[in-house]
Amino acid sequence: MHLFDIFSIIGTIAFAMSGAFVAMEEEYDILGVLVLGLVTAFGGGIIRNVLIGVPVTTLWAQGDLILLAVLSVLVAFVLPLPWIQHWKKTEALFDAIGLSAFAIQGALYASGMKHPISAILVAAVLTGIGGGIIRDLLAGRKPLVLRDEIYAVWAMIAGLVIGLGFFTSTIGLLLLFVLVVCFRMLSVHYKWKLPRRSLKTGNIEVEAKSETL
Repeated sequence: MHLFDIFSIIGTIAFAMSGAFVAMEEEYDILGVLVLGLVTAFGGGIIRNVLIGVPVTTLWAQGDLILLAVLSVLVAFVLPLPWIQHWKKTEALFDAIGLSAFAIQGALYASGMKHPISAILVAAVLTGIGGGIIRDLLAGRKPLVLRDEIYAVWAMIAGLVIGLGFFTSTIGLLLLFVLVVCFRMLSVHYKWKLPRRSLKTGNIEVEAKSETL
């Protein structure tokens, strides 16, 4: 199995279950849970394909991944509540795994099509965070990936590294995958955030790392 396929499988499972749990938190029925799970797993890839010139219909050629996503959603739906609560404690880890896997997958996709580095960056970011944005919008939430701890930046860095030709070997890509997961988890643990400005106060907020230790 190609490493590209492994990243696709990891990302699909992680994001499908993430979407399912968000839907259950909002008390959606089984159809709503299925829709949010599938949208989270494939939404970013569909947006990426539109922007880099890949026919959207290629999604239907991914029958195995669609089936895997459906099974992941169904498993999430029938899990006992204590298991789901345990999952919620480790949700950030699985989300980081999905982000890393899909960002690298998207960058490899664009790189394989010989697109410029700007397109590779966009492909990495949209594949990594696009599904989560659509999920939050459908769930009536503000997209967490754009206002929570540093998130999209790690997808961007993964795309930049691949676009510059680093980490091209299997070992290198696996190392990059682990690094993105680790840095995402560090940003969650230490609550690293990008500078933000609130129109309510007019001040630019920069949260220092030392404040969160």
